[in-house]
Amino acid sequence: MDERYSRQVLFEGIGAAGQGRLSEARVLIVGCGALGSAHAETLARAGVGRLRIADRDFVEESNLQRQTMFSERDARDRTPKAIACARRIAEINSRVETEAEVTDVDNSNIERLIAGCDLVLDGTDNFATRYLLNDACVKGNVNWIYGAAVGSYGVTMTVRPRVSPCLRCVFEEAPPAASAPTCDTAGVIMPIISVVSAVQTSEALKLLVGDNDSLHNSLMQFDVWRNEWRRIKLGAPAPMCPTCAQNLYETLKAEAGDHTAVLCGRNAVQISPRLRTPVDLQKLAARLEASGNVQINPYLLRVRVGEYELTVFQDARAIIRGTDDASIARSLYARYVGM
Repeated sequence: MDERYSRQVLFEGIGAAGQGRLSEARVLIVGCGALGSAHAETLARAGVGRLRIADRDFVEESNLQRQTMFSERDARDRTPKAIACARRIAEINSRVETEAEVTDVDNSNIERLIAGCDLVLDGTDNFATRYLLNDACVKGNVNWIYGAAVGSYGVTMTVRPRVSPCLRCVFEEAPPAASAPTCDTAGVIMPIISVVSAVQTSEALKLLVGDNDSLHNSLMQFDVWRNEWRRIKLGAPAPMCPTCAQNLYETLKAEAGDHTAVLCGRNAVQISPRLRTPVDLQKLAARLEASGNVQINPYLLRVRVGEYELTVFQDARAIIRGTDDASIARSLYARYVGM
């Protein structure tokens, strides 16, 4: 018996056969913040053979309170989260093959990222990306596990395309703007991250070893501060669901275009240009030297201009800190990077 996984193999729900299935599996984790990094560590330690980790962001000091895969050095170096996570996984379990994707997940790349994966885990922080995951996974017949956490509250649901309800069946539309608390208004504590990730990754292990009978088949809600635990049993997929009944996949058909997103709790805006042409960071750094203090690593460039900070990634995305006004952010991008 392989000593590394010996206690897991002794567990009746997994066993030697299940461990073998885990070692052959490939899982996509979308978002490598609090939930995503917890997912990655759990699956790496469990011996899931291949992890594909997609994240658009870099590590900051405020992440360290709850994002367990990252160090103070990662925050100082502004290391992209996907890269930092892959490095840490190599230290945790060198047998796991990790693919780090430093990218904004959108309709232009989601189907490529899902290709070849047995399962998708949600570590995102917004409904737009979750609907995108839902459309792509239902279309590709790939199981995925929704999860979210804010404050001390969390929620999760496992989606098995055309077997269980999909995300659109349960949440027909995204919550209206400003209608729900966010990390900016309510903060978040580590215990709820641990709870939600534990349920998501437990469901992931069940699916990967083929124990579908043990799935919870519900929308699970938790509040660790108020000591509230709720399980809402799910029925059949909605007969008029635009995704799993009508096969419309609206988010995948969206016209490609420049995308602007205000980042939760960051006083920052992300600009994603329509054309994702690679940026020569060294040349851009030379061009920006006269504009402000420039710092560069192999993955991104950072320049401070007055009260603003621009972080430019190799795929031409940029995060502009110091404003939550999209028009100001786009103007700064056009001025210093070029549209």
